[in-house]
Amino acid sequence: MNRWLPFEWIAAVRFLREGRLQTIFIIGGISIGVGVIVFMSAMLAGMEANFIRRVLTSQPQIQLLTPDQVARPLRNAAGEIEDAVVQRPSQRVISIDQWPKIRTQMLAMPEVTAVSPTITGSALAIRGDASRAVTLTGIEPDTYFNIVKVPDYIVAGSARLTSEDVIIGTELAKNLGATVGDKLNLQAASSANRVLTISGLVDFGNKGANQRVAFIALRTGQSLLGMIGGVTTIDMTIKDIYAAETIARQIQAATAVEADSWIATNAQFFTAVQAQIYTNTLIRLFVGLSVAFGIAAVLIVSVIQRSKEIGILRAMGTSRGQILRVFLLQGGLLGFIGSLVGAAMGALALIYWHAVARQADGTEFFPLILERSLFIYTAILATVTGLLAATAPAVRAAKLDPVVAIRG
Repeated sequence: MNRWLPFEWIAAVRFLREGRLQTIFIIGGISIGVGVIVFMSAMLAGMEANFIRRVLTSQPQIQLLTPDQVARPLRNAAGEIEDAVVQRPSQRVISIDQWPKIRTQMLAMPEVTAVSPTITGSALAIRGDASRAVTLTGIEPDTYFNIVKVPDYIVAGSARLTSEDVIIGTELAKNLGATVGDKLNLQAASSANRVLTISGLVDFGNKGANQRVAFIALRTGQSLLGMIGGVTTIDMTIKDIYAAETIARQIQAATAVEADSWIATNAQFFTAVQAQIYTNTLIRLFVGLSVAFGIAAVLIVSVIQRSKEIGILRAMGTSRGQILRVFLLQGGLLGFIGSLVGAAMGALALIYWHAVARQADGTEFFPLILERSLFIYTAILATVTGLLAATAPAVRAAKLDPVVAIRG
């Protein structure tokens, strides 16, 4: 079999086998480094996916709002300012001007995947002697559920939402002593009221939200809040979630609305995710450098130990290029074999940690994500690192003078 292999492969494998102890140690070091990279990368991907799922399935990625209402200074008949002190006026709940036109414009944008008009306002939820202040959200279920995955958070009942139904948070239901099928009296600030049937209980994993949230049909919300035909917000999802802030600024500049992105409204969480990404990148860099220096150190020692053998090979007609390739192959083989062992170690450690790590409620701390691309990229990275680390020792070996090497 060996006679069909090129000389460089035969010599590289032989050198690695002869220095078996060194080879085992360096492969062990590479494996640990690669295992750390695989473990950290996969865990970060899982945590990021968990964060994105929790945040972006419970709120819109971009929300269009009515601009702030501002007061202007009082002027006299001559146009002169009589009173320059202008107080900020109270913000009335008003409809977005020409919202159907804006919705059509948003749907025409190639970056946008879903658009849904909503109406939001405060109301009082009354059941018997108990009452709680709630945030009413009037929605079109067919479009809104493509943006906020309300059905995924239903813990009792269903996501049915006709003109006679209401979906409320679990904490609100607990405070009112209500459950699915009970009647709930909703009273707006304008004294308009409506008795609706609780069709479902929703749990967003946030106690504050679960105490306030109440979803009703859009037309029901418009009637209760005294805004027939109007909407207060337009919720949207886009293709590239990380471009949300840029797209929001573009929309705000082109239309007479205010645009908020999920990045701006969840700035602290977004910063935390970015910090994790930067930390993981630094860990990869330093682990990669330590692996590279380890490979280089072992191969330099190998060159010194095998100087006479290299000199004999050169004297027998082996070219400098062949000697160069022998040591480059050693570096590549060390990196590749170490990446295979390390990837398996990292995957096993991640599977174990996923099974052990649990949140306070017993649910998984992060979803287990083991993508094939991670292992492929890691193997390529480790192999390339091995080749680069072997460059200096390989050049040194190729430059050895045969006579000087043989004499020692």
